[in-house]
Amino acid sequence: MTIKMAMLLSTFSLALSGCGTAVTVLQGDEEATRGLRKQKTYCQSIPRIYSGLAHNFCRLHAPSDPTGILVQVVLLDLTLSGALDTVALPYTIYRQATDGNIRIYGRPGRG
Repeated sequence: MTIKMAMLLSTFSLALSGCGTAVTVLQGDEEATRGLRKQKTYCQSIPRIYSGLAHNFCRLHAPSDPTGILVQVVLLDLTLSGALDTVALPYTIYRQATDGNIRIYGRPGRG
């Protein structure tokens, strides 16, 4: 494998691991919200429908990142999350109806 290919694959895997949709749809609620709590977002909960976009907006709705890199990564991820959220709509609509919002702060449950 060439160095260029290795760099491309590592960049792609890093982008997917930070993808809002992958974080909120493929992981449990606790894992999905851990990063938002760590980042001290001001969001209290996010809906499951288009949760990837909501996750990214919550990342932007937090105290500012001193490096300035976070904003660029989140803005890049908005497009990818929007597309993946649309594909996941049947599943997330069902989960929203049965489980309610994903709580970031407060007690888990409907909301």
